[in-house]
Amino acid sequence: MTTADLLGKILQVVMGLAVFAAIVGLLIFFIDKAPKKGRDYWQLVGFLAPALILVSVGLIYPAIRTSILAFQTNDGAWTFDNFVWAFTQPAAIRTLINTVIWVLLVPTFATAVGLAYAVFIDRSRGEKFYKAILFMPIAISFVGASVIWKFVYEYRSGDREQIGLLNAIVVAFGGEPVQWLQTDPINTILLIVVMIWVQTGFAMVVLSAAIKGIATEQLEAAQLDGTNGWQRFTNVIVPGIRGSLVVVLTTISIATLKVFDIVRTMTAGNFNTSIVANEMYTQAFRASEIGRGSALALILFVMVLPIVIYNVNVLRKQREIR
Repeated sequence: MTTADLLGKILQVVMGLAVFAAIVGLLIFFIDKAPKKGRDYWQLVGFLAPALILVSVGLIYPAIRTSILAFQTNDGAWTFDNFVWAFTQPAAIRTLINTVIWVLLVPTFATAVGLAYAVFIDRSRGEKFYKAILFMPIAISFVGASVIWKFVYEYRSGDREQIGLLNAIVVAFGGEPVQWLQTDPINTILLIVVMIWVQTGFAMVVLSAAIKGIATEQLEAAQLDGTNGWQRFTNVIVPGIRGSLVVVLTTISIATLKVFDIVRTMTAGNFNTSIVANEMYTQAFRASEIGRGSALALILFVMVLPIVIYNVNVLRKQREIR
């Protein structure tokens, strides 16, 4: 990019900000001059208009544009070939299968481990310390977590010393080092482990807070009735935190469907590890197949939508009960 092109881009951004500021200024001016009777209405419009403009430009228009591109070729001709490719080509089908595997395993294991951790250390000595340790990974970016775990899975050929933790353990027990990230299908599972490691802290914090919200009298009453720990867990704790469990599962499911950084950083989608979000980027920006990338984006939206609707319905029912 030349200096002239860079200056042109900067000028476009400045002009866009100036236009936006002018629109906001005009809205404030007209609101101030409006009659008192209609001023509340115009104040509402004035506060909502900037947000609506940004949402329209940054969300609604791109969504409509992407939906249109999903049914077009690079030449602009209308076609269904992009979706035919997504559901017929072996590589694309493998991408969809990998995505389903991610959505099944990550929320299940992250929630289960987080719940177990929350139950076992609840009100124990050193609770804050233990929770801080498990919560730390969520403060790390997905790229940072991927780099850390890439060292864990590191492979060195020949007689060189294995610096990867996993291969060091294998060699210590007399085995041969393995190219973990290039071995299908275990490489997909190893990538999933990274996501579980990151998301478990979130599940633990939310579920621990929910458990503390259960009345102590309920647990004591169950204990007086002669129930054991497992019975109190299944009959008192789990029903008491059902709403939080739904929120955790759906939130992690949505995050898993959108995950991109882990796959891109560790394997770039090679060796049959690609998922929808990564393949969408690869097709649109690497292979210059805008239609295919848009089709995958639309498929990803359709996959996320039922989870969002279910979560909203559950929250609405809880609100009605309260």
